Amino acid sequence: MKQKVFAGSILSYTYNHWVGNLPSRKIRMIYLKTYLAAVGMGTSIQMGCRFLNGRKVHLGDRNIINFGCLFDGRQYQIRTGFDVSIGPEAAILTLGHDPQSPEFADRGGDVIIGDRVWIAYRAIILPGVTIGEGAVVGAGSVVTKDVQSYTIVAGNPARFIKKRSTELKYTLNHNPWLL
Repeated sequence: MKQKVFAGSILSYTYNHWVGNLPSRKIRMIYLKTYLAAVGMGTSIQMGCRFLNGRKVHLGDRNIINFGCLFDGRQYQIRTGFDVSIGPEAAILTLGHDPQSPEFADRGGDVIIGDRVWIAYRAIILPGVTIGEGAVVGAGSVVTKDVQSYTIVAGNPARFIKKRSTELKYTLNHNPWLL
């Protein structure tokens, strides 16, 4: 087990500090397709994104992952649907600590993100959260609880703002040259 953890740490370090900062999307994607659990067709991952245990990160088709995002797959999985847009510097966390634990025990869970979800700039998704299809998470929001499909949430903690149209027909396709 220790060898597996060591190898995973080397893969994470290599991507997070070297490969992930190369201005070649092609090289980054070649690495990520072997390092992550799944990378869907047409998915674009910009420079400066970080992955903690990429073997637990499953990205669906046509996802746009903007610069500086953090995907924490240390113990639990992150799964995204198709046509998901994740804004710059967003963080998806799957592991934390129980503040009531005398031993400071770990606490976490899988994060599931549905189809056509939009997570805006610097949003934080906490462990164990499911974000339903077509939902929007506002910039700077901290999502502590599940988000219902086709709703817009914002704030800290994120709260319901209003419903989103269910007539979504778009497909994402964004591959900037240097990002």
